[in-house]
Amino acid sequence: MVHISRINLPTVDSTNSFVRSMLQEEGTGHVMSANSLPGFTLVVADDQTKGRGQQGNSWETEKGKNLTFSLLCHPDFILASRQWLLSQCMAVAIQQALSQFVEGVKVKWPNDIYIGDQKISGTLIECDLLGKHISNCIIGVGININQTVFRSDAPNPTSLQLLTGKEYDREKVLSALLQHFQYFYSQLQEGQEDTIRQLYRQHLYRREGFHRYRDARGEFMAAIDDIEPTGHLRLRFEDGKVVRYELKEVQFIQD
Repeated sequence: MVHISRINLPTVDSTNSFVRSMLQEEGTGHVMSANSLPGFTLVVADDQTKGRGQQGNSWETEKGKNLTFSLLCHPDFILASRQWLLSQCMAVAIQQALSQFVEGVKVKWPNDIYIGDQKISGTLIECDLLGKHISNCIIGVGININQTVFRSDAPNPTSLQLLTGKEYDREKVLSALLQHFQYFYSQLQEGQEDTIRQLYRQHLYRREGFHRYRDARGEFMAAIDDIEPTGHLRLRFEDGKVVRYELKEVQFIQD
């Protein structure tokens, strides 16, 4: 396993922003090379005041109740055009880890984690490129563990404790997640991507049946046709037409 250097923070605005500041060379503003921080660097916050999510969303978390962390890696073996592999890698790692504690864990495209129709985890990935390859990748993750009251306007949050009525050791969940991520990451290094893709598809939220979505033209019913290697979502309409979507081009509507 690759060595993980860990930094624990009592409070931070955003773990991704903290890692980003680490990558800036003091006084230069230039991004550090992959060799400057070898292996993995894990930044874990007990309280994150301005957690960021996909599409500019915020991530609500109660101090000491959940997991909020960022993992810095240097996947310079992955082409910039294939950075979707890292998103899949972390999504599957979280799905597998949480499945050790609760049933019915699904991956909602692109990398949210759902149980039923409720969101338990979100991920924000930010990559730096060097030529045609990725030099640095910051993977920010929030997982609701023991929080039972959510005050934001997020429509459907849940947590392990809300689902099971039990309190959980956050370190045990984090340890399980990191073990899975390191395993899948090593598979990427070896060019073995099929297992990750298969697990992602197997545990995909709304993998079967027609459901409601919304794009620029309005609401419609469609079924998931496939997830392309680039990360694009392909939806099949009721008339058989297949449409390809990027991240911000389509919304899932609760049935």
